[in-house]
Amino acid sequence: MVRWGWRPHWAKDRAAPINARVEKVAHRPFFRAIWPHRAIVAINNWFEWVDEGGSKKQPYLIRRRDGAPILCAAIGRYPNAGREPNEHDGFVIITADIAGGMVDIHDRRPVVLSPKLAREWLDPATPQERAEGMVLHQGEPTDVFEWFRVNRAIGNVRNQGAALIAPADPIPG
Repeated sequence: MVRWGWRPHWAKDRAAPINARVEKVAHRPFFRAIWPHRAIVAINNWFEWVDEGGSKKQPYLIRRRDGAPILCAAIGRYPNAGREPNEHDGFVIITADIAGGMVDIHDRRPVVLSPKLAREWLDPATPQERAEGMVLHQGEPTDVFEWFRVNRAIGNVRNQGAALIAPADPIPG
């Protein structure tokens, strides 16, 4: 297991971010040590909470329209066969600006790679310049995703069940 979030050893007084902006990640000193260490984080979906003018934010579920796993580009520091896990391990998911209709939900989203590009991303022989180009220009487009309102009860870990991720009532109006 690796912690979601990472910061360099020299940034002890800063919080460990969980995401890294694709526009800066390859060249920012903060991420220099982990840029060469690529990973894929496979997820089914993610949630965004949107202020729709009520007293509580409304959660939206975002997933691929085809139901396939979402392969998020990530970088980090990981334990390996020669080293036990330690406090400096962790990872960040690379995010990009939203293009298209998803912008009404959130202004950023994970960089999602096709299975072919995910294999290339993970290949240690892939040059860093090529990896940067992949996450900058070849992520999956917004139209492969769908998003909809879900029950606000999803925000409480005590609540369980498939009904929590079923589409909620449409937005009134």
